[in-house]
Amino acid sequence: MPDHDFRAQRLYVDAELGPDASVLLAPEQAHYVANVIRLAVGQDLLLFNGRDGEWRATRVAGGKRDVRFEVSAQVRPQPEAPTLEYAFAPLKHARLDYMVQKAVEMGAGVLSPVITRYTQVSRINLDRMAANAVEAAEQCGILSLPHVAEPRPLAQWLDALPAERVLVFCDEAAADHDPIHALRTAPSGPVSVLIGPEGGFSPDERALIAPRAVTLSLGPRILRADTAAVAALALVGAARGG
Repeated sequence: MPDHDFRAQRLYVDAELGPDASVLLAPEQAHYVANVIRLAVGQDLLLFNGRDGEWRATRVAGGKRDVRFEVSAQVRPQPEAPTLEYAFAPLKHARLDYMVQKAVEMGAGVLSPVITRYTQVSRINLDRMAANAVEAAEQCGILSLPHVAEPRPLAQWLDALPAERVLVFCDEAAADHDPIHALRTAPSGPVSVLIGPEGGFSPDERALIAPRAVTLSLGPRILRADTAAVAALALVGAARGG
């Protein structure tokens, strides 16, 4: 069973958290607390910062702009950061937002945009990606925020991939074998899942990826990239845990 309270309001803050800490919210968060969820003075919520675990805190200031919390007790300690990396060809706007949120919900500890030959997006808003990661963490009881990496060309990302990482390559052209069996019999080690753009990978890119990858089929249908992300991460979670 989950060890967090789904009913409790949770808020990410960048401030240090600990016994008797005082946290003054930034204006945007103050507006959210005072005017959106309407948390009154004396009421509690849960604060986390991705470093110090989760803490119960009480609102002690009463203005709409001056929203301050006093931290009382730790609810959950900070877990180890997940090692799962999700590498992907960036998508446009809302679909990228969705994909980032789902990847975080499903345990990704690193989000790595990779630029491929058929990538359709040239500019990537990393701050927006980070904000979507925070939103997913707030909603799903996650304490470790993922690292959002700078975009890199596919070849550069592959060259930098540590030898101990298991590269899971989701290829629409792969034979339709049992992906769970393939993942369970793959070498041990942290996993990097790679999903390509809507147009797939070029032959040259496939030649770079295939020699070091565990290649998976996600079934007989061609999936959109954001759907493929959910399917692939679900398979990795089912087969290897985490």
